Amino acid sequence: MDPRTTFDSAADLDGALAATGYLSDEALATVTWLALRLGRPLLMEGEPGTGKTALAEALADAMDLPLIRLQCYEGIDATQALYDWDFPRQILHVRALEAVEDGPRDVRDVEEGLFDERFLLARPVLRALRESPAVLLIDEIDRADDEFEAFLLEVLSTWQVTIPELGTVTASVPPVVILTSNRTRELHDALKRRCLYHWLEHPGIERELAIVRSRAPEVPEALADQVVRLVHGIRTDRELLKPPGVAETLDWARALNELGTRELDTATAAATLGVAVKYREDAERVRRALDIMLTT
Repeated sequence: MDPRTTFDSAADLDGALAATGYLSDEALATVTWLALRLGRPLLMEGEPGTGKTALAEALADAMDLPLIRLQCYEGIDATQALYDWDFPRQILHVRALEAVEDGPRDVRDVEEGLFDERFLLARPVLRALRESPAVLLIDEIDRADDEFEAFLLEVLSTWQVTIPELGTVTASVPPVVILTSNRTRELHDALKRRCLYHWLEHPGIERELAIVRSRAPEVPEALADQVVRLVHGIRTDRELLKPPGVAETLDWARALNELGTRELDTATAAATLGVAVKYREDAERVRRALDIMLTT
């Protein structure tokens, strides 16, 4: 299956994503469809909790493709992304040969046997090339360093990697690649030029309410409306260390529903605030403003 021809239009893709519970908008559906159609990676930047990672998950679900995730972190290198050799198994293999072989054995044969396919540990990028068509999620690329960006750029340009002991692995069909960034640092222009780009904002009230209806249908309509409007009020405070994302909105609505809450009041909001706000300083600021936010 060629991912480029899965959806005839951006509207078709939008409908398929909605069927998985992911509600996009016209701009996001369009740029995602173009990324598929052109066979280009999609780089998504935005605040944490805006649905960047969830898009990759929904896309894999909608296309019935495996989702392969590479979580980036400070210090990650090509070994963690591509492949490694299973050293303990290689040692056991040598010891087994020593135990069962009485006569002398060609050293070159032993060495070549140690770098056999069965001892290869395929990491996410190599897996995506070998198992494609697949969706490769490169999550939080901004946490990695410049050298790792350069490595990724080469792979995304050629869709192949070379394993010296085994040869070159080339994707028969380029994987669908979604890169996400929380913009903790600026990415290099070379990587951005290779990708299509979309900045993902927190959804508006009506769209976020629709997301809650879709993902948490058990939550009463009135309560969902209160929670969404309260979260939007919290996000307006630019001094917060980390405003709540859509995931926190969903968690808060579900938690309140589990408590049997039908109408949100200040006391209940304050008691459950830890579901949505994860920093002590943020929680203190929000608690002081709850009365005002719940009455506006």
